[in-house]
Amino acid sequence: MATIIDGKATALKIQEEIKYEVDRRKKAGMKVPHLAAVLVGEDGASHTYVNAKVKACERIGFESTLVKLPEETTEIELLDKVNELNNDPKVDGFIVQVPLPDHINEEKVVEAIIPSKDVDGFHPLNMGKMLLGLPGLVPATPKGIMMLLEKNGIDTEGKHAVVLGRSHTVGTPVSVLLSRNAKQGNATVTLVHSRTKNLKEIAAQADILVVAIGKPEFVTADMVKEGAIVIDVGIHRVDAPEKKKGFKLKGDVAFDEVSEKVSAITPVPGGVGPMTITALLHNTLKAADKK
Repeated sequence: MATIIDGKATALKIQEEIKYEVDRRKKAGMKVPHLAAVLVGEDGASHTYVNAKVKACERIGFESTLVKLPEETTEIELLDKVNELNNDPKVDGFIVQVPLPDHINEEKVVEAIIPSKDVDGFHPLNMGKMLLGLPGLVPATPKGIMMLLEKNGIDTEGKHAVVLGRSHTVGTPVSVLLSRNAKQGNATVTLVHSRTKNLKEIAAQADILVVAIGKPEFVTADMVKEGAIVIDVGIHRVDAPEKKKGFKLKGDVAFDEVSEKVSAITPVPGGVGPMTITALLHNTLKAADKK
């Protein structure tokens, strides 16, 4: 049976380190980092996620602001709110939670956030800096994955890493970070996606398999190498009438069968999710430092 890579425990450990830094700042009379989140509409998963961020801020002593806007908020109104947060000296970093309602152009909103406060790390300037290996705010989930590997002593150097999924939020940036000439990097990376031929065969060659393909239980035991390390980024609500909530959470990996074959694996929930929030807090601390 595989070692379970506990994202929750790792996240709490890093959050303790951030809390120590926040306490030091308070004692020195310095400004406490302030993270804001904008939530448009009533998406259930988004509400859960944003509430977890607010709780994490409380735990480590950050200031936090939650801006809730109705579903019918226009694009102009949202851009005005982004502009307001850009110019608010109290706020060090902020995120606009996605998905946004269909009538709002997500790209426009991301580009309206000033790069120095873009703690989600999706602004083209931050993405470009990441590509060039320059200091900047790195996308939160890929950064969280790298932190998870590092804190759990998983060496990536010289390993064959296969990334399933090419989204700009996870797959593409994590492939860049894994291939970087850095302590946590130096892997040989193959990026595969829904159009890749021989996807199964390529996945089965991976020493480290990062799965962010967005399909529940897509990766099965025949797609992994014996003793590989599997990082499951997916999270899906699957109907489960027998459960009190009426659903259960599944990842992109068929956990029960894959965990019998690999050496280490992240669970869903409790794997990459808590690390994304921690990376967001780390980015906010960085943004506050820059100021």
